[in-house]
Amino acid sequence: MTRPKNSLLVELPLLVWLVAVWGALWGDFGPGNLLIGLVLALLVTWVLYLPSVQLSGRFNVLQFAVFAVTFVWQVAKASVEVMLIAILVGPRARNAVVGVRLRTRSDLLLTATGHTMTLIPGSLVVEVDRAAGTLYFHALNVRNAEEAERFRRSALRVEAAWIRIMGTPEELAALRAERRGGGPAGTDHRDSAAIGSPVTASQQIVGGRRDDTPADPPTGAPTDAPEEDRP
Repeated sequence: MTRPKNSLLVELPLLVWLVAVWGALWGDFGPGNLLIGLVLALLVTWVLYLPSVQLSGRFNVLQFAVFAVTFVWQVAKASVEVMLIAILVGPRARNAVVGVRLRTRSDLLLTATGHTMTLIPGSLVVEVDRAAGTLYFHALNVRNAEEAERFRRSALRVEAAWIRIMGTPEELAALRAERRGGGPAGTDHRDSAAIGSPVTASQQIVGGRRDDTPADPPTGAPTDAPEEDRP
């Protein structure tokens, strides 16, 4: 049984990434160490019998630069927001598991979206439904359906950013058509890979503190804002 192989040109971004990771792991970006990393990257992608990584063959450097800058800013911003939640909300913070169905079925884009959201403080991937293209996140301080929907939109914006960076031409065309037509929640009104923070502390902390959730609801009264939100 032979597995389909991508061309060297299509594999090139993955090879560069693997070599960069190798250098970062060793803390040595010297020519000799990078050459060893390249040999190992070729071994992994061409010799070992692994599922082939299907790449789109496109990579927008400008969009990636925009994404990288906004990603660093959002990590810093979300870190402050998480600190404020810990200090000002504390044990009153209610979390949720939020399911986000992505547009793409690409394993690479699904992984990139999940890792990006996990690296921004305030959310963590807890389950992946690969067949349905759905990621389930543990989201910090999501207390009702409106805040869960706001989180979903932030995840869809991250996915849209990755599509603009390295999605297939078909995915990019569908995203632009979606944006022009108003599209589902989470689409931007601009053709940019800039992303936003999934943490919504600014809406959840008013005047430094917020405690609008009744501590002891009446006996027998229905409770809302469930801990888990799944589609």
